Amino acid sequence: MASLHRVLSLLPLVLLIILSAHLGLEAEARKMHNPTKLFVFGDSYADTGNVRRDVGNSWKQPYGITFPGKPSGRFSDGRVLTDFLAKYLGVRSPVPYRMRNWIPRYMKYGMNFAYGGTGVFDTSAPYPNMTVQIDFFQRLIREKVYNYADLRNSVAFVSVAGNDYSFYLSTNGSVEGAPAFVASVVNQTLKNVARIHGLGVKKIAVSGAQPLGCLPQLTASSSFSRCNSTSNTFATLHNTLLNQGLAKLKEEANDNSSIVLVDLYDSFMSVLNHPSTHNIRNQLRPCCFGVSSQYSCGSVDPETMAKKYTLCDDPKSAFFWDSVHPTQAGWRAVYNNLLATHALQQLQH
Repeated sequence: MASLHRVLSLLPLVLLIILSAHLGLEAEARKMHNPTKLFVFGDSYADTGNVRRDVGNSWKQPYGITFPGKPSGRFSDGRVLTDFLAKYLGVRSPVPYRMRNWIPRYMKYGMNFAYGGTGVFDTSAPYPNMTVQIDFFQRLIREKVYNYADLRNSVAFVSVAGNDYSFYLSTNGSVEGAPAFVASVVNQTLKNVARIHGLGVKKIAVSGAQPLGCLPQLTASSSFSRCNSTSNTFATLHNTLLNQGLAKLKEEANDNSSIVLVDLYDSFMSVLNHPSTHNIRNQLRPCCFGVSSQYSCGSVDPETMAKKYTLCDDPKSAFFWDSVHPTQAGWRAVYNNLLATHALQQLQH
């Protein structure tokens, strides 16, 4: 009888040990499933320093004024969408591909192959389009910088912010031919996503087109008072085709892959239509803008070195930083909106 009492008295301790072990295994399992790397492809909405210092405005004052306090190659006053996505995934913002040999210890967090000004096709920017960016990624896999387990436990972010469309229109592309061109851009984007998936990345976030007609370069003609509905129509067409194509890709993959559309159009419009909710006072007027159409944010007179741009007093109150890109505050508001829609949750499991 005494021995039975002794066994019964030990039961709570045994149960506690079993429960602790179970919780430990669960925590380890969660750790194994959470992404450990982020691979980024695309343009200036995702670039964190790939554009050369001697070429890009992103390396000129006042870019980076909010973070990190000086120009860092980001096309904003501070953090861009890549940084917020990395934070969400719990990883460090991945090192720009151009800097991989300078800070190799950070390659364990992934790699950023995005170059400002590029598209899925060639544009006027002298940088690798997305096909070539994926070539760089594939080369690192061949060189065994990243292995199968790395790829399985990673997320790819694909940014297509509209440089193909700007280039199309600036090279005598017709409005009548635009729908067919939109279809070709989306088709190439889908090929890129399928290729990244085929290399072993099973969690892929693809940005939809933002409301292109609300960018300051198009709203300047109305003194930044209203969006251009025609340009927004093309963005909507892009997103409809992209959404359909991504759904088909996910279905064809048939391997529990997470291929997610990051709906920038709705997120941008949500913030622009309710700016005060995000403490933004200037939703269409950019914080940093050239004094005339000859100049842009960061421009200086080559002879006198006088500034040829105006700068707002408080970047945190503006949604747009320059003629195309959001401020850090703008990106944070967009990111918070994306969180509220639960669009990113599929990337964590």
